[in-house]
Amino acid sequence: MQQNTALPPQVSLQQLESHLWGAANTLRGSPLDRTDWKSYILPLLFFKRICDCWDEEHAQMVQTYGEDFGDEHRFQVPEGCHWDAVREAPANVGAAIANAMRGIERVNQAHLYGVFDDGQWTNKDRLPDALLKDLIEHFSALPLGNQRVRNDIIGDAYEYLIKTFADATKKKAGEFYTPRSVVRLMIEVP
Repeated sequence: MQQNTALPPQVSLQQLESHLWGAANTLRGSPLDRTDWKSYILPLLFFKRICDCWDEEHAQMVQTYGEDFGDEHRFQVPEGCHWDAVREAPANVGAAIANAMRGIERVNQAHLYGVFDDGQWTNKDRLPDALLKDLIEHFSALPLGNQRVRNDIIGDAYEYLIKTFADATKKKAGEFYTPRSVVRLMIEVP
């Protein structure tokens, strides 16, 4: 029996843009103001990307060496801070997201400090658990690791989302502040 070694198909920019807009549609009708949507969608995009890349590195190390070498990952994902841990949170999803993001920032300070911004993830009036679960499941449907998504696609999708939110709020894209740590992340994440 021949083993299938073909790489999975690449996610196109159009697919990723559509997926990000789908995340925005998940927030439509929520108590969260649409001018704030990008403050929640972009951190989730980065969080999912980091965890998917970590998973690929882990699988590759186990396949090659029979074990994982934690210090060989581009970014560290501490125990309990992985996307899957947040996805499994039965309640207080906002707190699980905030704790996971802070944990990742803490162990990757040189590259990720402040990258997730300071969204009010625990404000259940604006972000009830059911809404956050819907967002998590939406992002879970699209693999964002290196095998499926090229670096430049993530950057292009980020620009698309910034422009789209600028258009939706009748602002120029330059009026949205992009934290320096986010720019560094865009460059650093494979």
